Amino acid sequence: MSSGAVSADSGWDPDEHVRFARYRRAFDEVAPVDAVALVARVLTVPDKGMANSAVCEYLDRRAAELLADPGYPSWYLEMAGAVVVDDFSTRRLNEWTLLRAMTLDESWAAKSLLAASNWLQLRAAEKSSAVTVLEVLAESGRTRRIRNIAKSRLSAAQRSIPAGPKH
Repeated sequence: MSSGAVSADSGWDPDEHVRFARYRRAFDEVAPVDAVALVARVLTVPDKGMANSAVCEYLDRRAAELLADPGYPSWYLEMAGAVVVDDFSTRRLNEWTLLRAMTLDESWAAKSLLAASNWLQLRAAEKSSAVTVLEVLAESGRTRRIRNIAKSRLSAAQRSIPAGPKH
């Protein structure tokens, strides 16, 4: 193992894992100003599954950091141009933007949430405290798990809403 060799019967391709680790390190170390170029370069490699996994891991980390930051819209526009060649990465970036709108109580459409991936619906059900988001997911979330989490969190969110003035 110290020579980097892996036995043939270990069941995985060491080259792919080495490349993925190299991309992860590059994304960990990339300066924000160079991130778009790195994303674009990674998405040109022949192994599309590895490429979009590495890019989406970076998008997830960076979008979470910028979610409520005023710099998110410009970051989104830069990244949208870079990921346009990869449907999976484009969808993930757009879902982060929907999550941002729901988090900041900006305009968003229930049909967009219901058309979103299980990943986004589950994340919203687990993390959102917005009653409207939880109501949509409790009623029509894609999986039983998403609906149950949303229902449970909806009850808690509704209890935390202060009662209006009594007349």
